[in-house]
Amino acid sequence: MGWWPFGKKNTARKIVNDPLLKDARTWISELRDTCEMNFDNPEEARRHIRRMQVEWNDAAIEGVLSAANREGLESRAFRLLSCDDSEWVNWLDNLEFWKAGWKPSSANED
Repeated sequence: MGWWPFGKKNTARKIVNDPLLKDARTWISELRDTCEMNFDNPEEARRHIRRMQVEWNDAAIEGVLSAANREGLESRAFRLLSCDDSEWVNWLDNLEFWKAGWKPSSANED
């Protein structure tokens, strides 16, 4: 009997060269993790944030990071980089600040 109803599977797999893309929550999570790891040393966290900004810029140029996501990250970075040390912990504790889709209030516009 040569008949088989399930056909032979094609074992050749397509190789995908695309890197795994990060979504907005992943980028925000990385920023938050960096800040929380250095909650007691805001200057060290700010140094890491500046380095992350370069990474975001490169990712945006490569098309990995969308303009809207980059804008959200940069807006958060601006607040974290420009606040004083007493405000630092307030930003870290603000749960709304870390949610995807967060927008600055109109009173705090850049």
